[in-house]
Amino acid sequence: MLMFMSITTLLVIIMAAISFWLPLIKPDTEKLSPYECGFDPLGSARLPYSMRFFLVAILFLLFDLEIALLLPSPWASQFSCPMTTTFWASVILLLLTAGFIYEWAQGGLEWAE
Repeated sequence: MLMFMSITTLLVIIMAAISFWLPLIKPDTEKLSPYECGFDPLGSARLPYSMRFFLVAILFLLFDLEIALLLPSPWASQFSCPMTTTFWASVILLLLTAGFIYEWAQGGLEWAE
């Protein structure tokens, strides 16, 4: 175990040292400007985001977590009682589907009003 820790520590130190010495840093006016897109900003950069953007992002994360929760379900079929796993996976799917239908019915997924 000591050998693995020492090799890991040595590799981290070597890679950190190389990352500081290897790149060539040549700043120019484009890189030093606040915007690197090639044109000067025309308006304010402090405009608020729409709440719909955050709603869609949260829904994406929610359904992404659903996939992460249901991914181990095939391996859970190897347990002594696979019906319990199937039941709880179905409960999760039903709850998320009911929430999705509710949001859709309330118009929370509409971009234009």
